[in-house]
Amino acid sequence: MNTTRQLYEVGQSIWYDNIERRMLNNGDLAGMIARGEVRGVTSNPTIFMHAMTKAHDYDASLTALARAGKTAEEIFWDLAIEDIQTATDLFRPLYEESKGGDGYVSLEVNPYLANDAAVTLAEVKRLWALVNRPNLMIKIPATLEALPAIRDALAAGININITLIFSRARYWAVMEAFLSGLESRLAAGQPIDTIASVASFFVSRVDTKVDARLNEIIAQGGARAEEATANLGRAAIANTRLAYNDYKIIFNSERFAKLAAHGARAQRPLWASTSTKNPAYRDVVYVEELIGRNTVNTIPSVTLAAFLDHGVVRPDSVEEGIPEAYQTFARLETLGIVMSDVTHELEVEGVETFAGAWRTLLDAMETSRRAVTGE
Repeated sequence: MNTTRQLYEVGQSIWYDNIERRMLNNGDLAGMIARGEVRGVTSNPTIFMHAMTKAHDYDASLTALARAGKTAEEIFWDLAIEDIQTATDLFRPLYEESKGGDGYVSLEVNPYLANDAAVTLAEVKRLWALVNRPNLMIKIPATLEALPAIRDALAAGININITLIFSRARYWAVMEAFLSGLESRLAAGQPIDTIASVASFFVSRVDTKVDARLNEIIAQGGARAEEATANLGRAAIANTRLAYNDYKIIFNSERFAKLAAHGARAQRPLWASTSTKNPAYRDVVYVEELIGRNTVNTIPSVTLAAFLDHGVVRPDSVEEGIPEAYQTFARLETLGIVMSDVTHELEVEGVETFAGAWRTLLDAMETSRRAVTGE
């Protein structure tokens, strides 16, 4: 039994953080599904940007769409939706077999809409109707402004992947949006037993940001440098373990029990950004240390290959060291590192990164469109 199958046996699903036309058409993704290596797929503007601009797999379709008079943005959405539909169809048997537990494929809304709830909700509904697959999840960033769109999309019966969550405070707000969305739908007499949602809590970027600040303290030398050194690489796992503890509180509550009585399934925590950015750290550290029941870990190809090769499955590792996690943040605070500042910066940067990838992608689409049409 491979290590990702072992993870599933102890309650965690691996979703593949990548999508590209070649893997959809040449049998690679189908093979990964058959071998039990992945149980879902996530995408984002950066992933599509790399897929569509660094290979020629989309050239024929792009040419046909450009000749049909499509704009650059229309071309992108047509290409992306075709990929998402192909992927959801590949996962459909797993979705049916797991009774809606896995087999989902995520598609993200335009990141430029992250601060406008009404426009975000309209775009979510548009994409949901266009893809028209029950195992689709629409990704909405967890900005404060987008929280109403998350709640209303769930109330409308749409599967939602809430992305770019960095802080526990925002995670609580996301879980509140989930519960209130289902409560609104139930109050309207609508079924809630087919709705699935994940909350994408970002991991490794927290270490990248905190370690940079710790290294500044280390460079200054003195007594504080030793304390800073001892805390390198600890923040991300501590943050995620406490978030999982928060998840258990909410989804073991009486409030959720009332929804579960009507068939609601818990919103699973999804660990995102789990590739190791610092080569000094174990390449599968953000998988091995965050194994938990009813969770998802979405990982890119390099991390997946590494975990299949030498990953160690330690059941419920995400529940280890909770007192130590609190101590980690207490020590960081004494060093002047305020986690609310760190996570706010990460959210702003995350939205900007996806928006930048979106702009690069549309610029590439426009260049290709003009080359075809001769404009």
